[in-house]
Amino acid sequence: MLDDYAGPFVPDAELSRFSRQALAVLGREYLLNGHLQDRVGLPLVAKQFGGNAYVRFSIDEWMAASPVYSRRMQRVMGFEGNDVGTVFKNLQLDIGAPHQFMDFQFQLDAADYGEFWLPHCGALLDVEPFGEERVRLMCHDIEDPTFDATAAAVNPRMKMRPIHRPPRASLDAKPHCRWSVFIDDEAAPNEPHPNLGRVEGSRIGGIAVADPEEDAEPGGWQDYSGAFDPLFQLEDFSHRALVVVNQEFAVQSHLLARSFMLCVAQRLGEAPSAELGRAQWTGIAALTAERLRRAMKIQGEGIEDVAKIFQIHPCFHPRTYLDFRVEITGSRRARLTLADCPALAEGDGYSWFAGLGPEAHPALDAIARAINPRAHCHPVSPGEEGALAWEVEIDPAREPSPPPAELQLAKISRGANFEFERRRHLRV
Repeated sequence: MLDDYAGPFVPDAELSRFSRQALAVLGREYLLNGHLQDRVGLPLVAKQFGGNAYVRFSIDEWMAASPVYSRRMQRVMGFEGNDVGTVFKNLQLDIGAPHQFMDFQFQLDAADYGEFWLPHCGALLDVEPFGEERVRLMCHDIEDPTFDATAAAVNPRMKMRPIHRPPRASLDAKPHCRWSVFIDDEAAPNEPHPNLGRVEGSRIGGIAVADPEEDAEPGGWQDYSGAFDPLFQLEDFSHRALVVVNQEFAVQSHLLARSFMLCVAQRLGEAPSAELGRAQWTGIAALTAERLRRAMKIQGEGIEDVAKIFQIHPCFHPRTYLDFRVEITGSRRARLTLADCPALAEGDGYSWFAGLGPEAHPALDAIARAINPRAHCHPVSPGEEGALAWEVEIDPAREPSPPPAELQLAKISRGANFEFERRRHLRV
């Protein structure tokens, strides 16, 4: 098993080849990846529409995606239910609440009531420098409907209401917010977002992830069917469970991107949707490549190091959705192949992969150049029907390319350099 990826390139290094500890590290990175992709997408919306237009986009985007991936996670991890504990389990496995960066803490008082609070809210720390209005837009206007949509994925009469929330009286005030979660039997059922059915009905919405069925190493929970654990960390899961949830984290990212691009298309049209989706993918692809390099101890900048990042990058998972292959073809060259697969058969333009074709793509270059600024990707003949292929080449004579402008949007967030800590050892 691979405890990191500091060693040689492994041609068939799927997620199942990594150890439990490595999968826990990757899982936190995958959660943060999905969370931060909006740090690229929403500023682009603000630039396109002006003012605070991103607020409506953010609400629509999350309300149409989070119920889909919440229900998916309940099914694969065996905790379907209609109580508050089910909501809390969902939040522990949601890209909207990446561990530690959004440091959710929980208290479950009864099946129909509980509270959570955040001693550290990375999203709040990102917006506070921009003033109280921006804080209110995020912590009031956006959170009210999106929190209820997430809760309604468990029970249509489930509510989340603030006990206190920002703006803070002082920058030292903690916890940053505290919320109650409860079932209100007198309330009208929450109405699903109009786009929910379109997102859920996509190929990615219904794709089944690969299940190893057997553990490659001992220890940990096989699923989350047991009691809610307020101190849960990814290290609690078994090897098999971590392989599954990491794939689901990647699905969450794709669903959120799909919902984002659908929102843009409905307001501006197909061409702007493709343009903003392309830019969003480029920015988050570059940032996550940089973070994965550090997290998985990939030290060099040779072609094998570039190939490793493509193998483990969440945008190319799950492999049941993307038939993606990486092959070293020379001392400075590698080949990327995306074979005929569900990701290329969505039938619409609302995915990052709809923008792939016979031309170069900036997201692929962004990933490669996060490892070596002299790397570039160019399309080549795939050699099989319905597939796409690119050659990645490191050219020592080429001038180093600057980071993509979209990466700078992502780096406005403190999440770009956030360092995770190990809070729990592997559960036996």
